[in-house]
Amino acid sequence: MDNSHLAALQAKHAGLEALIVSELQRPHPDDSTVASLKKQKLRLKDEMART
Repeated sequence: MDNSHLAALQAKHAGLEALIVSELQRPHPDDSTVASLKKQKLRLKDEMART
């Protein structure tokens, strides 16, 4: 897999992390949103590990 694909995955991963942090800083974070974002982040991490 080429470096640009890996870089795109890393950028998406970082973006999801930022969304998770943002959601957790809200007065009443939505647990289902946080769980969904974490699952997406984990899928990206798994895909990056396969490259």
